[in-house]
Amino acid sequence: MNLYIFNESGSAAAFGIGTYIRELTAALHRSKINVCVIYLRANYPQILKEETDDGIKHWYFPAQISEHLTIEYQQQIDLYYSNIVYLLQLHIVDRSNLIFHMNVNLCSKLAEELKKKFDCRVVLTVHYFNWCFKLSGSLTRFRRLLETRQAEDEKNVKETFHKEKKAFQAVDRILCLSEHTRQILQADYSINPDKITVLRNGLTDSKPVVERLVLRQKYYLSDSPVILFAGRLDNLKGLTYALRAFKTVLNTHPHCRFLIAGNGAFDVFMQECEDIWAHVIWTGLISKAQLYALYIIADIGMMPSFTEQCSYVAIEMMMHGLPIIGSATAGLKEMIEDGETGLHIPVVEYDANVEIDTSVLAEKMLYLLQNPKERKRLGANARRRYETVYSTEIFRENMTRFYHSLSGHKK
Repeated sequence: MNLYIFNESGSAAAFGIGTYIRELTAALHRSKINVCVIYLRANYPQILKEETDDGIKHWYFPAQISEHLTIEYQQQIDLYYSNIVYLLQLHIVDRSNLIFHMNVNLCSKLAEELKKKFDCRVVLTVHYFNWCFKLSGSLTRFRRLLETRQAEDEKNVKETFHKEKKAFQAVDRILCLSEHTRQILQADYSINPDKITVLRNGLTDSKPVVERLVLRQKYYLSDSPVILFAGRLDNLKGLTYALRAFKTVLNTHPHCRFLIAGNGAFDVFMQECEDIWAHVIWTGLISKAQLYALYIIADIGMMPSFTEQCSYVAIEMMMHGLPIIGSATAGLKEMIEDGETGLHIPVVEYDANVEIDTSVLAEKMLYLLQNPKERKRLGANARRRYETVYSTEIFRENMTRFYHSLSGHKK
């Protein structure tokens, strides 16, 4: 079997696609599948081909030349994908059991051209829906926009929906990371359920063997309860509501600390910290090793996001045995078992926006801070859930079975 995985620059790093591809290629190492990762719009002046020690091939294709273009943007994209497929015809020698795996939604032209030029199967993993960013994940607003004449500033939501739907129809199979996504694909995009497979993300177990007390002393947090947020500093992550709830927590737990690990719009969120600056720690963008040390230090993981598919941050927290307070929305609701591995926060959808009740969020935070035995129980359950649902071994087994099911049903 020959598997070609597409990795497009830009969106890949922001939405966890880069991590997905790294975990996927690592899981397929030493399998009987020949794997090649194709990097589109790479920052190289010409095509570059490499092979790493693990036998994974990496092909880099540069972006299109943009100076003095006379065609409109969508035509540029379509022409680029057509040229990529032409180049792949020159470079792919072994075409037996050929599978192409795409990871970006707006790619119908790429899927169509691949199926025209190769005897192959084309797969697409849905890592996100584009409308979720514009509408803060509100399915209510999304469906209303599809049914009515929308305002001009939301016009592109409907246009992008149709482009996504075209891509979903063009591929042979769709992988989604949650049941929530599967339901949307069927109900709103009218995709045949037989075409959809739910396979959740997996993550390599690399929990560092370091004493919690040693790390707490290193970071001068020996006696402080620690709540940890990890991820982009973005309104979609719900950090504003977490900070407002934290102010309430400090009334009864004045020694508590809120650790925020990530990069983004610092100025926006620091405005919420007026009068509590001494209790909030901002790390900025840090290494994986540093982040994993913070997971060991923390008492509670905080994920008040408005939209997630199958969050790697949530998997990391579970891997480290952290109880998670997370939004009861999209895929995150499925990942966190309320009362078993963490606690759910309701997300309220209004006509114009979505919100989280900070008083409810504060109650959840206080409950876990005041009940250390419950924290320990939820954290232990979270670790077991990682091992049985999100481990790299489970991911490898699921993905190899999926690929082999495709190779026996070529068109």
